Amino acid sequence: MIGLLNLGSLVLGLIAWILPAINLMRFEKQKYRNWAALSIMSISACAISLCLQIFYNYHLVKIADWSALMDITGAVVFIAAVLLTVTIILNVITLIIYRNRTAK
Repeated sequence: MIGLLNLGSLVLGLIAWILPAINLMRFEKQKYRNWAALSIMSISACAISLCLQIFYNYHLVKIADWSALMDITGAVVFIAAVLLTVTIILNVITLIIYRNRTAK
């Protein structure tokens, strides 16, 4: 059951990147009404993904698996920073593009 936290985190992280990519691919089409909802869902998926990683780290602390915690902490921090940075960049690009389009 606890292993599903990592799987859920991975899936939600991918969703956080796929949703703004879908927004950017649909830019040329006329239907662009729900771009803000997709951006909010993307940021929410990123936040939940990071939260699941925190829960997994808490589980390792609770069961006192210090060696596993020391082994994965560096990678988790790096991947979390990459996930957050790329998600923010993709959503900011989406915001800039659609803001200019809806202002016309």
